[in-house]
Amino acid sequence: MVTFEEQTERVVNALFWDLLSEDESDCRSLETDSGGPGLARLQGPSLPGRQASTEDNSDIPFDVAVVASRLRRIGDQCNMDFERVCSEAFSEVLRGEMEKFGAAVDSLVKSWSDQNPELVYERAFLSVSVKLLMHLAKKVPGMLHPRYLTGAINGNSQVRNYIEAHGGWENLDN
Repeated sequence: MVTFEEQTERVVNALFWDLLSEDESDCRSLETDSGGPGLARLQGPSLPGRQASTEDNSDIPFDVAVVASRLRRIGDQCNMDFERVCSEAFSEVLRGEMEKFGAAVDSLVKSWSDQNPELVYERAFLSVSVKLLMHLAKKVPGMLHPRYLTGAINGNSQVRNYIEAHGGWENLDN
């Protein structure tokens, strides 16, 4: 049986690969596919300095690419202008201190939640963390690694409980 942490790692790896791939439509278009064989595997060209994930996901009860696409859509809902953000943790991340990623997300979630009080914390956390990952992919791609987002999600019991209470990753945003 695959643990929540392993599922999170595979989903984030799929999201990460999608964000850094040259063709942004790869992961997003998979959600509308008919579910043919091989969709659970991430396929495509290797990125410079990175390998495309070919990890076997046959032991996961859902298609990681589809869930990554849903997670990316959640990130797209964040309308935060990172160019105007004043947060010490965020500034540290931009300077390359990627171990501060989780602290930056927490700081940004609080700021964004104040402006959008209708959002539940967990949803705001996922949205801001994915949007931050997207922003950093453009600003400091060489320093970015999926373990930062994976660690932020796995290390936040409130977000984990939210995902599990909604039926796990496979039911995220259904």
